Amino acid sequence: MKGEATSVGNLPIEVHPWEPWTPDGARVLMLGTFPPGRQRWSMDFYYPNPTNDFWRIIGLLFEGDPLALWIPSEKRFDLARIQQLTRQLGIAMSDTCVRIRRLKNNASDKCLEVVEPRNIEALANQIPALTDIVATGEKAATLLAEATNTTVPKIGTYSEWQRGSHIVRLWRLPSTSRAYPLALTAKAEYYLKMFKTAHIL
Repeated sequence: MKGEATSVGNLPIEVHPWEPWTPDGARVLMLGTFPPGRQRWSMDFYYPNPTNDFWRIIGLLFEGDPLALWIPSEKRFDLARIQQLTRQLGIAMSDTCVRIRRLKNNASDKCLEVVEPRNIEALANQIPALTDIVATGEKAATLLAEATNTTVPKIGTYSEWQRGSHIVRLWRLPSTSRAYPLALTAKAEYYLKMFKTAHIL
């Protein structure tokens, strides 16, 4: 069962709770590392932590308002609107880890032990129109590079992954976690550049 934790020694193994989100016609795949603990969720979908800036960046770039996808009265993100918008824009979502151990009781990537990484090749095969894969953080970028036998690019840039006659851009962008020391608007500039390159904006 997805999201199930099985114990190994004193540390449980957590299984990723969601299938990849791959709407028809998607061209950009956003890849984090692994969801935070369930107690930090405000919705049952990617980037569920209310303090994470991912959906605020998307709201700012595509709706002109960082709170466009947030429902303040219910203190949660608007899942229906998020799924509608990502379908409309052609944005797929997944993470680079299928199973992990959480070495500390927090959401930090640095405290995750990878038990089973995502099969990026198989995931890419589910997205025929794929042009860009975006790692939203350092650990995700490292795991993506390992899976594709490419180099980890500098923040705000991309490397190229040759898939037959097709090249997919592999981006490394700033983490949307509040722990990453950069203002939301500054992070959004990096995401803006990527979406413009991918012809989503």
